[in-house]
Amino acid sequence: MNDLFGGRRPGSKGGIATAPETASYSAKDIEVLEGLEPVRRRPGMYIGGTDENALHHLAAEIIDNAMDEAVAGHADRIEVSLEPGNWLTVRDNGRGIPTDPHPKFPKLSALEVIFTTLHSGGKFSGKAYETSGGLHGVGSSVVNALAERLEVEVARDRTLFTQAYARGKPLGRLKNAGAIHNRRGTTIRFKPDPEIFGKLEFSAARLYRLCRSKAYLYRGVEIRWACDASLATGETPASATLHFPGGLADFLGSALEGRSQVVPAPYVGEASFPEGAGRCEWAVTWLEQGDGFLSTYANTIPTPQGGTHEAGLRGALVKGLRAYGELKKEKRAATVTAEDLFGGLAGMLSVFVRDPQFQGQTKEKLTSPEATKLVETALRDHFDHWLAGDPTTAGNLLTWAIERAEERIRRREQKDTPRKSATRKLRLPGKLADCSRESAEGTELFLVEGDSAGGSAKQARDRETQAVLPLRGKILNVASASADKLRQNQELKDLIEALGCGAGERFDLARLRYGRIVIMTDADVDGAHIAALLMTFFYKELPELVRQGRLHLAQPPLYRLQHGGKSVYARDDADRERILKRDFKPSQKVEVSRFKGLGEMPPAALKETTMDPKRRTLLKVVLPPEERTRTAELMEALMGRRPELRFKFIQENAAKLDEAEVDV
Repeated sequence: MNDLFGGRRPGSKGGIATAPETASYSAKDIEVLEGLEPVRRRPGMYIGGTDENALHHLAAEIIDNAMDEAVAGHADRIEVSLEPGNWLTVRDNGRGIPTDPHPKFPKLSALEVIFTTLHSGGKFSGKAYETSGGLHGVGSSVVNALAERLEVEVARDRTLFTQAYARGKPLGRLKNAGAIHNRRGTTIRFKPDPEIFGKLEFSAARLYRLCRSKAYLYRGVEIRWACDASLATGETPASATLHFPGGLADFLGSALEGRSQVVPAPYVGEASFPEGAGRCEWAVTWLEQGDGFLSTYANTIPTPQGGTHEAGLRGALVKGLRAYGELKKEKRAATVTAEDLFGGLAGMLSVFVRDPQFQGQTKEKLTSPEATKLVETALRDHFDHWLAGDPTTAGNLLTWAIERAEERIRRREQKDTPRKSATRKLRLPGKLADCSRESAEGTELFLVEGDSAGGSAKQARDRETQAVLPLRGKILNVASASADKLRQNQELKDLIEALGCGAGERFDLARLRYGRIVIMTDADVDGAHIAALLMTFFYKELPELVRQGRLHLAQPPLYRLQHGGKSVYARDDADRERILKRDFKPSQKVEVSRFKGLGEMPPAALKETTMDPKRRTLLKVVLPPEERTRTAELMEALMGRRPELRFKFIQENAAKLDEAEVDV
């Protein structure tokens, strides 16, 4: 018989496979693993492995059981304590694990069945727990199997019961420790088995974060955390009481402290599913800068790989925002996708559903198909009302999402231009007068307005290190232009090609063809306007160049003052008056010439005053971190799509502008 690769198997004759004579396979080779032995033999099947993540999965299983009691309304306090020697204790004030004899195993207590038998528990029928994180009945028994020692105390019916185990096996029968008052619930204390996990130990910081996230997920529970002082760190206290009445909104507020947001307040809410199918809670916002995050949970279980509940959230937000844009007759809203809306989203989603389905025992992804529709329907209605209730906030969010969509489309179509090499010749803008130096170090690109100024600059430059790119008049205002206009604008295409570093998310500083970019415009109102448009372009499309200090403004003179053989240049009217008083006598007849533009300046004068690194003055365009929010607000007000913001700015600053004119 030929194998899958077209050859014969070893030991085959005439195409018929034969086994070596020494091999045997009979009934005695069939092993039957009983009790918890399968868990100790193959722990990876139950907790994903034997690494640090698997170790902490044991803690999560026990804490989740306590949380199920809280979510079911039977407990409001959970205590978690990490002690020296890698001992972890979890105590709740819930109903307590049943201790009466089990109907199917009358010689054993229900507690012993739970801790020694796989697929046993009270969460299958839905009678004891409407929703729960434990589903397969293997959590407590798996922890017991992989613990060097585990001790259980149950305070139930005013009686204390105790039992201890070693590597999954009971060290005796369930004991009645006597009457007890003012206490109820379950206490589990265990130490992971070094035979399974080696020298790995619980991380106090990781367990503290887990407890804190559980407290955020269910606002009705108080979690009391404690660890030995030797295990505490700067961010992990030795003791803490974790209780957050605001739930997910409290968590989001603490996670985003100090970060600028698109909306003034997060979108938060909760809703119940129809016919008692469960409920969901969410807290969502959008960030002005940087990457966001989305943390999802199902029945308080973290689902880092998302799943069907996350799909419901995506559908609700994207469809809701598109519908709002259509209502406002904003055609560009149709281009918004989940990628645009969720790229800068920071949020939390928690769902509680009956009989959830997870991917694998470690439950990292929710796969319940009905969760998508339940979450989408519940959120969509609330999201529609939230948008309609605050048109200003909704408008800002819609504009932000559209800008991201346009950037995505532009990025897809944009072609980067690398630096030329010995084997490949670049396609560069036809009007670019490039410098001869191959490397970017020490080179400069001058952006000038018009061919006339470009001609003078080309004659005045240092050909080795200075390149000149003439631009035709006032470029496009990228803060208010659509994606289509940006893609079609030849001036901006030429500029991006000349720079060679790409734009937007495809920006790569290492591919920048010049060490410095210099905006060189006429020293008048029109020149200032063109410079403002260019700075807007760099701020929106190439902000990293601004942050890196690569963008500069040239300071060409507006006047030339001459007397005899003396010639002095002045930047503006105020500078002219100062120079007249400082450098010339009142009796001297000074000839004052006003340059109409850079194109009318002799190349020698342009070089002397504006382009020669030894004699010129450059202004560096900076973006201080503490001023980024204010800069974004000003950019939107002065250059954005909303004229009412510009009108408001003029109203608020008219007096200051008038005073400035008087001073000049």
